[in-house]
Amino acid sequence: MNNRKIEEAWKYHNCTKHPGMPAHYMDWENQPTPFKIYKDLISLKIPTDLEPSALTALEAISVTVQDAGQECVPNLTTLGRLLFLSAGIIKKTGYTGGEIYFRVAACTGALYHIDLYIICCDLDGLEAGVYHFAPHDFSLKRLRSGDYRGVLDRATAGHPSILKSPISIVCADTFWRNAWKYQARAYRHTFWDTGTILANTLAAASAHNIPATVIAGFIDTALNSLLGLDAEREAAVSIVTIGNTGKREPRETQEPEPIDHETLPLSRREVDYPKIRQMHRASTLGTEEEVSGWRSRAVKLRPTEPSGKLYPLDFDEDLSTASDTLESTISRRGSTRRFARVPITFKELSNTLHYSTRGIPADFLTEGTPALNYIYIIANDVDGLPSGAYFYNIQKNALELLKEGDFRDEAGHLGLGQDIPADASADVFFLSDLPAVFDAYGNRGYRAAQLEACIIGGRLYLAAYGQRFGASGLTFYDDDVTRFFSPHAEGKSAMFLVALGKSVKRAT
Repeated sequence: MNNRKIEEAWKYHNCTKHPGMPAHYMDWENQPTPFKIYKDLISLKIPTDLEPSALTALEAISVTVQDAGQECVPNLTTLGRLLFLSAGIIKKTGYTGGEIYFRVAACTGALYHIDLYIICCDLDGLEAGVYHFAPHDFSLKRLRSGDYRGVLDRATAGHPSILKSPISIVCADTFWRNAWKYQARAYRHTFWDTGTILANTLAAASAHNIPATVIAGFIDTALNSLLGLDAEREAAVSIVTIGNTGKREPRETQEPEPIDHETLPLSRREVDYPKIRQMHRASTLGTEEEVSGWRSRAVKLRPTEPSGKLYPLDFDEDLSTASDTLESTISRRGSTRRFARVPITFKELSNTLHYSTRGIPADFLTEGTPALNYIYIIANDVDGLPSGAYFYNIQKNALELLKEGDFRDEAGHLGLGQDIPADASADVFFLSDLPAVFDAYGNRGYRAAQLEACIIGGRLYLAAYGQRFGASGLTFYDDDVTRFFSPHAEGKSAMFLVALGKSVKRAT
């Protein structure tokens, strides 16, 4: 497929909008298991005795540890802490059909379709190899023995962080585990749910003073083959490099042998949604030249000079007591399903927005502010801010009033007619200028735009729960969101929505 044939991305985006998705009835007896379980691989238990960090949630999401060249090689215990804070299980709840395992990062439908894989050199407590992280028993399954960072270096066209990093964590999606409920729209959720995981990963790395970089540009077939993935059903979607060995290792030239470790069936049968596979193929990169060319591009965004009244953000400068610690925040995090119609303060909203948008260390972004998404807000009940619709001007760090008024009913409608966005104190919408993104990055820009929005969305979760209120990620009526915020949002496309506020339980 040709990544520059952007009509493929437009076709997928337009056919998976709400409204317009076909009626769907879930077969509960055929619900997929939320775990990928290898039948015959030995479990390598991960230690759990690492002391938690003292960094607050707001500090952890706002500070990116720079690779200054000093050696930083995590051991198995530290790696385990990062894995737990990224995708570990924090509680389980019984119901008539079985048990639901809730994890540390938000996931659409609590279906947990993203798996983590580790590619590493020799670490203290862990031999070099390729591993699968199994959250159900908190262990690693060795898929390959040996140092395969050279293969990863080729797959990423020599990204500077690969051969210097002792560890790379790969997020991979098994499409059926989410498509069971959400059909072809599940491909959007691939990046929504990867983004919330990466928000936790980056924050956990910051909390332990470990450099980390997100990579979205790579040769898809090479990485899928290294992990032993069935490319018809599952796919690698992102890499995050962890740590620094202090030197760039030489690139190995050996090609990995094929592997095919048997896994337990996910359900009695799997339903195929070809639009997912077509969109993923249309956004693949096939050579090192394509990857390096993709990485050298940059999005040219339209200027956003303010025309409405500006409300500068009122955020805390001292974060030592502005929120709970990252670990305690993650242990309490959920997705608020019922908001009380009570306010949050403008300072709480300011902290959430300011510290969630301090930049993402990623190969598709330049240093500084978010490049692929614009942030719009409906303020329903924020003390110190008039109710209305706003645009977050990141360059001026201020909210620009687009229209004043009570828009609770409109917020409820935009959030697919649900009470959650209508009852929330504020709703944060991410909209992307897809023509500009596609011009720079081709179809793969669709992956990047979704991923960036949801990394920031995951940070909104952490900022909200760290300050003792709640958040919930939601779907939306795509074109109605654009129309509501127009003319300012004209030509932009909705990527993600996060509702913020106090839960009914918390308010009482």
